[in-house]
Amino acid sequence: MILELPICFRIAQNVARRGLAPDPLVGARRALCALKYRFLHGRGSASAAVAIALLGALPLVAGSVTGQVELKDSHVASVRKGRDYSGVVVWLSPADGAPAQRADGKHARLIQKDKTFTPHVLVIETGTTVDFPNYDPIFHNAFSNFSGQLFDIGLYAPGTSKSFRFQRSGVVRIFCNIHPAMSAVILVVDTPYFTVSGADGKFEIANVTPGEYKLNVFHERASESVLQGLERRVTVGAGNLTLPPMEISESGYLPASHKNKYGKDYSNGTEDGVTYPGAAK
Repeated sequence: MILELPICFRIAQNVARRGLAPDPLVGARRALCALKYRFLHGRGSASAAVAIALLGALPLVAGSVTGQVELKDSHVASVRKGRDYSGVVVWLSPADGAPAQRADGKHARLIQKDKTFTPHVLVIETGTTVDFPNYDPIFHNAFSNFSGQLFDIGLYAPGTSKSFRFQRSGVVRIFCNIHPAMSAVILVVDTPYFTVSGADGKFEIANVTPGEYKLNVFHERASESVLQGLERRVTVGAGNLTLPPMEISESGYLPASHKNKYGKDYSNGTEDGVTYPGAAK
């Protein structure tokens, strides 16, 4: 058994260098325990015992993916003058296309205050329930008719909240049936590995299980062809993977007005100061 110690220790050291175990001594001791057990009971070879011990007792260390995006060709003042590169979604999906687990039981919030949805861009896993609390002193009616995820939570009063569970992946554009200037985007993804860029364009996806992934990018003012050109395959290991800077052009973006939940133009009666269903007389 003493002759197995150097071999086992070297294996554990190599595993530790790759980030698969924090301490080679711990790995060596675990492997030796397995070796002793199998030798005492006359089962299998020493190499098999080492492999089983290392695979079973030394869990993979999660990695992270970081990078930075820059928005180009924008007509939005906050981007053009203020260099605000927030709101870009980056997520990782399994490269082999394996189905992801649903996020049943998870909750997220899209707040309505000052006639604004906050955050403007919200990313959730498929199966997540989104709460829509109304912190305004007026009524709201959030709805969407995009990406096949039709929902309408109806008119509800100040200080109350309604919820909706999103069960399909895709882009969901949110509006208020009373206030046409209110809008938000909910991106529903089949993965727990996602993030949204900050104002400086930097992003980080933390606690990623090592493996092969497809990198996906979404920005509400970028065309589908631009976004597809940013897709790539990445290999995540233990430690940090820093991606090259990404430029996202908004040159193909054309602002368009939207309809109300009935598919019609907003009328003058949908803004404050004019009576609408449920409003105080």
